[in-house]
Amino acid sequence: MAPPKVRIDKWLWAARFFKTRAKCKIAIDGGKIYVAGVRAKPSKEIQIGDQLIIRQGWGEKTVAVKGLSEQRRGADEAQALYKETDESIERRLRIIEQRRAAGGFVTSDGRPTKKNRRLIHKFKEKNIN
Repeated sequence: MAPPKVRIDKWLWAARFFKTRAKCKIAIDGGKIYVAGVRAKPSKEIQIGDQLIIRQGWGEKTVAVKGLSEQRRGADEAQALYKETDESIERRLRIIEQRRAAGGFVTSDGRPTKKNRRLIHKFKEKNIN
């Protein structure tokens, strides 16, 4: 008997990496999901034991598939579907610490005022010519 398989977009949704299957598809099409080091397609069928690389936001997770499901259930059941590798956890924590050490991001005060907009346009015009 062949091992059971599930489409990767359904599995990512069931494992609660993304809120909707549409967002799963967007991430897969955008090259954010790799199966065994190869870029995946939404219809790719995964099975237990496959290694996935999932890029979300600032981080990247490497997970091993431990269970299969096509239905979205509670968070506890979703976390039982995969196990993140120790190297992935260490790498993510190290990146978080580096970002914290680098300081805060440049924050905006909101929309530019009319005076600021004029200065921006003047600067752009000056540097284009």
